[in-house]
Amino acid sequence: MRKLLFLAMFFASATIFAQGTVTGTVIDSEMDGPLPGATVMVPGTNNGTTTNFDGEFSLKVNKAKGTIEISFVGYEAKTLNFSVANGATQDLGQIVLTPDADALDEIVVTSYSLAIDRKTPVAVSTIKAADIETKLGNQEFPEILKSTPGIYATKAGGGFGDAQLRLRGFNSENIAVMINGVPVNDMENGRVYWSNWAGLSDVTRSMQVQRGLGASKLAVPSIGGTVNILTKTTDAEVGGNVLMTTGNDGYTKYGATVSTGLLDNGVAATVSASRTTGNGFVDGTEFEGYSYFINFAKQFGEDHELSFTAFGAPQRHGQRQNRELISTFRESERGIKFNRDWGFQNGQVTHIEDNFYHKPQMSLNHFWDISEKTNLSTAVYASFGTGGGGGFAGVNKFGLDSEYRDGYLEPVNLDLIVDENVERGALGSETILRASRNDHNWYGALSTLSTAITDDIELIGGVDLRYYKGKHFQEVTDLLGGSYFLDDDSNENDLNNPAMVGDKISYWNDGIVLWEGVFTQLEYSKNDLSAFVALAASNTSYKRIDYFNYLDSDPLQETDFQNFFGYSAKGGANYNLDAHHNVFANVGYFEKAPFFNAVFLNFQNDINADAENQKIFSAELGYGYRAENFRANVNLYRTQWDDRTLTQSFRNQDGTFGSANILGVNALHQGIEVDFSYRPFDELTLTGMASIGDWRWANNVTDVQVFDEEQNLVRTVNLFIEDLKVGDAAQTTFALGANYEVIEDVKLRLDYNFYDNYYADFDPNGRSDADQGQAWEAPAYGLLDAGLTYGFDIGSLRATLNGNVNNLLDTEYIADARDRGNSTAQEALVWYGFGRTYTIGAKLNF
Repeated sequence: MRKLLFLAMFFASATIFAQGTVTGTVIDSEMDGPLPGATVMVPGTNNGTTTNFDGEFSLKVNKAKGTIEISFVGYEAKTLNFSVANGATQDLGQIVLTPDADALDEIVVTSYSLAIDRKTPVAVSTIKAADIETKLGNQEFPEILKSTPGIYATKAGGGFGDAQLRLRGFNSENIAVMINGVPVNDMENGRVYWSNWAGLSDVTRSMQVQRGLGASKLAVPSIGGTVNILTKTTDAEVGGNVLMTTGNDGYTKYGATVSTGLLDNGVAATVSASRTTGNGFVDGTEFEGYSYFINFAKQFGEDHELSFTAFGAPQRHGQRQNRELISTFRESERGIKFNRDWGFQNGQVTHIEDNFYHKPQMSLNHFWDISEKTNLSTAVYASFGTGGGGGFAGVNKFGLDSEYRDGYLEPVNLDLIVDENVERGALGSETILRASRNDHNWYGALSTLSTAITDDIELIGGVDLRYYKGKHFQEVTDLLGGSYFLDDDSNENDLNNPAMVGDKISYWNDGIVLWEGVFTQLEYSKNDLSAFVALAASNTSYKRIDYFNYLDSDPLQETDFQNFFGYSAKGGANYNLDAHHNVFANVGYFEKAPFFNAVFLNFQNDINADAENQKIFSAELGYGYRAENFRANVNLYRTQWDDRTLTQSFRNQDGTFGSANILGVNALHQGIEVDFSYRPFDELTLTGMASIGDWRWANNVTDVQVFDEEQNLVRTVNLFIEDLKVGDAAQTTFALGANYEVIEDVKLRLDYNFYDNYYADFDPNGRSDADQGQAWEAPAYGLLDAGLTYGFDIGSLRATLNGNVNNLLDTEYIADARDRGNSTAQEALVWYGFGRTYTIGAKLNF
């Protein structure tokens, strides 16, 4: 018995002393940077882990000697030997993975709520940095996603950074956009202003679109889906690059990136900057933009790492705010480039409508491996936005047939307006230029704790805290020759009236938003089955302070916080039938607070006591196929959106304004999505997708009675929208692409995108007549893009030449339309898409 006991103790102690830790950093040979989400396994066991956002891993092993296998989809796997004893740690250093010529390119990331292929049960598409670098050219940043199922991206009016993105028929207000896991949607209205991130393409490492419920662990998910953008991290090796690009209409861009590499003291730093200028394809949309990116990282022992990131993109550009009749574009000598919103002053281009903004974002991330089973990730962040959009105040002298134009549909001659204002003398300016400002301060904190309850079950929980203060006002930017401007929109405190340049006019108010959220998720993963359930709750609080409509002494100048509690519950499962086939399903329900302007009505502190949470139910089924040279996905989805936020403003009989809160406005978005990638031989990759949606308003809303404060019936509201197609996005899209290596280091790209069933946008409030019917449907169109990339060596340096031609066939098409209630092409207001454009660029890596 003693011998048996001694033998058992011997083997137990041998096992304990044999335990150790293997660490390392996995590097992507294509990008010469960390590779997040690579799998690290001890062959023949269930013992494994994945690399973090910086490509690092730490794996406990139960043997003194053995091997580990490091793999990543689309890359050649590597097997390495390790040797540890008595609890020691062996650092394998940098492990470089190279693309597998026989596998398909695909990125799989486990950090920052990103989805993992054949594990996370959501519909997902990922764009790698190499694709962004070669394909984007002078397109708008969201357009890199245009061949993704469910996506409809346009340039909107055509100004630099004015792009719009829709996902499964939902606009940016209902798409969660995150940068390194940090939300960037406006806290008051949910919108994403891509001009704030105009330089983001320079520093993006990968971009993942999760359609539907997504894998986000934030307290409230989005309705349409989630776009998560990962920026560069500190590069693992010393080096950098310089780049230069030129294109149509004076497009010029140059920039540089420099990295220290990982220094002996555990510090690494990367700095990137660029400048972009051009005249714009559309008349009067000249632009100048900059971007900068800084990242510092420091390792503290084996368990802690701090990473600080700051980036921003200050810019100013002219805009085309007004859609026009199709006939107007045809009458203009400038055709589809026509823009009414600009002119000349003193011989210089002057933008009547423009945009200027700078929104730097800073974040400090702390990663802590508390134990073998538990880790904590915390990010604190801040953003300070300053800027706004230009326009005019006073008398409108900018109509299409204005006498202040040098001919019909010609640019505005602002010198004529200046002369008139000078002649008015003491009467002040009749017409001025102004800017609508939206400055803000935003602070937040995200913290996520993850612990392995067993080898197969992981519990995740966290908090999501945000504070936002938006400062809204109009200011005078140009008196156009006059001595002052008398603001007809008088304010109770009579501030800045008469107004000079820099003074506030028209309105001045602050919006404060508080957000407190908690979330928890239980994940199960064993063999071929992975599943999760998640619960989250949040409270959104709104406060409004109005400095124009209320005296400083009036207690109504500042409202109390209006609170909206919401919650979400979702779950899903993925099952790998075998090495090639997998199926998944997810389902969820959540409530989302109404937007700020639906809580405070009539542009003042009138509180909408009837405002309710929006209610969303979503379900999805998916199938995936993976083989050595072919992959495909099929998804079916259904999203029910009830009590969509809708308010209606009107004028009362006494001349005052009122508004109504319209409940019961529901919509149904459902459809099927297919995408594939096929590599018939090493030099050729074919891609494709099809997305067929059926997005409709679900019901009429009739006999909604509106009462005044004394409970007198003011009006009855009827909205006839049942079965009308949701507008402002193509419901049917197809894409085909080919990437062919003609000869070594020379790659040719062709991409074709087709769009159909695009219905003009319309306001449901405008459908008060049952005979109005469906909004106008724009003609279908297809676009062909082409590109060529050539890589070569200059001594020890690597250089790349890259060219792109977008809309190669110069197709004329309507990309954006708004219905005016009569559902005809003759009356719809539209923006045409761009004609043929091109860029040619060079990049030198050192």
